[in-house]
Parts: sequence; C-alpha cells; structure tokens
Amino acid sequence: MTELTQNPAAGSAASDDSNAGHPMWSSRLAFILAASGSAVGLGNIWKFPYITGENGGGAFVLVYLLCIALIGIPIMVAEVAIGRRGGSSPINSMRKLAARDGLSKRWVWLGGMGMIASFLILSFYSVIGGWALAYVGNSAGGLFVGASSESIGEMFGGLLSDPYTLLMWHSLFMVLVVMIVARGVSSGMEKAINILMPILFALILVMVGYAMSTDSFGAGFSFLFSPDFSKLTTEGVLTALGHAFFTLSLGMGVMMAYGSYLPKNVSIVKTAFTVSIVDTLVALLAGLAIFPLVFANGMEPGAGPGLIFQTLPIAFGQMPGGVLFGTLFFVLLVVAAVTSAISLLEPVVEWFEEQKGIDRTKGALIGGWSIWALGVLTILSLNEWSGFHPLGMFERFEGKTIFDLLDYVTANLMMPLGGLFIALFMGWFMSKQATENELSIGNGAAFKLLMFILRFVTPAAVLVVFVYNLM
Repeated sequence: MTELTQNPAAGSAASDDSNAGHPMWSSRLAFILAASGSAVGLGNIWKFPYITGENGGGAFVLVYLLCIALIGIPIMVAEVAIGRRGGSSPINSMRKLAARDGLSKRWVWLGGMGMIASFLILSFYSVIGGWALAYVGNSAGGLFVGASSESIGEMFGGLLSDPYTLLMWHSLFMVLVVMIVARGVSSGMEKAINILMPILFALILVMVGYAMSTDSFGAGFSFLFSPDFSKLTTEGVLTALGHAFFTLSLGMGVMMAYGSYLPKNVSIVKTAFTVSIVDTLVALLAGLAIFPLVFANGMEPGAGPGLIFQTLPIAFGQMPGGVLFGTLFFVLLVVAAVTSAISLLEPVVEWFEEQKGIDRTKGALIGGWSIWALGVLTILSLNEWSGFHPLGMFERFEGKTIFDLLDYVTANLMMPLGGLFIALFMGWFMSKQATENELSIGNGAAFKLLMFILRFVTPAAVLVVFVYNLM
C-alpha cells in the first residue's frame, strides 16, 4: 500500500485552498474503500432488507435507486467537495469557506451539527454493533441449531434485558473502533479498510452463493427485482427517499471529514458515483442473500427490524451448514458496523486535533470514551430505564426512550437538515469558480445539470422527507 501523502502546496487550480501538511488518502481507491466502508453499514445489511420486505420488494427498490441518483449522489458530491476545499474538520472547513466567500459565520453551525450528529449516532450504533458481536458467538456456539421461534425471541430479549452483557459488547466494539482511528489516516483507518472491505465483499458473496444453491433463490430474486407498483404506498416512496439519503452517510460530517483527506487530482464526481454504486450493490446483494433464506423457511419478508436478529437465526438453525453460514453472516454484520463506526468517530477526532491541539491518540480516547459513556444511556433505556420517557409530555415523543429519541433526532432532524444545507451551500452560496475547481467537470451541460439538481431537486426532495417525518 502506498504510504500516506501530504497535501501539496501546488499542482491544481484549487491548490491555494489546501492545508499544507494535512494528511491524505494514498490513492483514489483508498478513498473509495473508506467512503464505501462508511456507507456500507448496518443500514445496508440490517435495514435495507427489512424495509424492502415491508414495502413490497421490486417497486420499492426501483424508487430507491432513483432516489440515490437524485439525492444521494449530488449531496455526496457537494459534501466531499466542501471537505476537500476546506481541508479540515467539518467545523473548520465551513468556517474557512464562509470566510473566503464573504458569507455569514453562522455557516459554521452546519459543520458543528454534522459533527454532533456523528457523535450521537455512534453512541447507539455501537450498542447495535455489540448485538452483532454477541450473535457471532451465539451462532458459532450452535445456539441457533433446532431452536424454535420462541427460543430465538427469548435469546434476543434476554440480551436486551441484561445491561451488563450489553455493556461488555458495547465496550469491546468501541475499543476496536478507537484503536483503529487512533492510528491515523494511513496506518489506522486506511490499513483497516483495506483489510475489512475485501473481507466484507467476500463474505457477502459467499452468502449469496449459498442462497443461489437453495430452491428459493428464484423467489427471492423475483421479490427483489420484479416491480409490483400496487404494493408501493406513498409512505413506501418516502421511506425509499429517506433511506437513499441516510445509507450514504450524508449530513453527519463524515464525507466532509473524509473529503478533507482527498488529494486534489482525484475526481470527486467519478468517485461519488463509484461509492454510491458500491453501496447500492452491497444492499442489493444483502437482499439476495437474505430473502431466499426467508422464503425457503416459509417466513415473512416484511418481518421488520427483527428480520436479522430474530428471523434469520431460525433459518440458520434449520438449514444445512447453518452454524458456519450463520457465523459468517454475523461476522459480515460486525465488519460492516466497524467500517461505518470508524467514519463516525473521525470527524470528532479531527476536530480535537485541529481545535484543541490534542494528538490523535488522545483525541480518539477522549472522543471514544465520551461516546461510550453516552452509549450507556442507550443500554439502560433498553432495560432498567425502559419506562423512562424524557419527553413523554409531548404527544410526538410519547413512549420514546432515550435510545428512541437519539435515533429520531439524528435520523429525522439533524441528518436531513445537514443534507439540505449542504446542497443549498454548494448550489447557491459557494463561489462558482471554487465549485468548478473542485469538481473539475468544466461548466458545460454536466455541471449545469448537477447545479440544477443541487439547487432545486435535492432540496425539494429532502424537504418532503423532513416535513413527512415531522408530521
């Protein structure tokens, strides 16, 4: 692997916007793997299959792909471009760009909101990553073999009701993430991603290969790719719109932070397309791996969030080689969770380095410990504090635990707002010259189409999701 490079002081039309000495990804491939690792997470392997199942299959997938093109890719292009031009953490990138273009200092809030969102998300994401770690052991130990749906449900319920076991897995997951991020861009994140992403692709191909050997692969394939628009509701369209936005790690400062390490000679537009294709491919492969198993065992594809942790273990317990393939599947889930968690911690650590003068190791430890501590509240809200609803006096938040509130605030408020203002900033406020320099696609038809989408289409679509989530 090529060693870490430093940001050049010259060599491109936008080189005057660079930060000399700022670390860089060693290559375009390194950034693609890192950004894909961030995008490919629990949302692809856990959430995408069950929301596809809930919304009728093929028609939902078609709408989802359209939303990736109209919302996901343009916002990713904008966020990465802002990060590379600023060459800093999300907060400092927004501060620099606002100053250069004579804009309001309040734009720094956009970077701050993204960083806070990544902090909050990782606090409960780590707990779910801990569930996946626990299920690796459960599967490898043969606990799913011959188990009934009742015993599988009791197993999952028992895990959630035990705060000490959850704390152990949450702690182990966070330690792993902190160790990787503390080692830096090249020695830590890039090296880990270069190992983990090929493992992830290999594991998911193994799972798809097994699914192809079952008699129900055709049924699973048809469910995923044969559109039946009679099963698609307005709510399903909005769900596809929202998931297309969230699956690419947008609006939380991650792509801004990763973009700050992107060399100037790398095409942002081509790279964003590649990352989006990889992310979407993994989601579709996850569906091809999961739905044949669901149909082969006579289960319901619209089983909801329990599809992974309560429905699939039953299938693994009944099928030949279930111990092996069940273990491989949950290892895949852990790898996907780790690659995303790395990216969620990075904006926080990058800010500590720049703003507080703290070295990376200490920054990773401080950030990781703070996130771990907040994660304890999520753990308690699943058991000891399950009856505690902090905002229960408001009808909208009635019955929501701390875990539910963290998920709601980040997914339904902070991320859509972040994506909306990223699109508006690049579409309306960032100087045209700076935008052309970063995108390097000239100012012809492609540039005009992208700017039209960022100015009008993407904001309108995100507003629809945002308003719907508030209703």
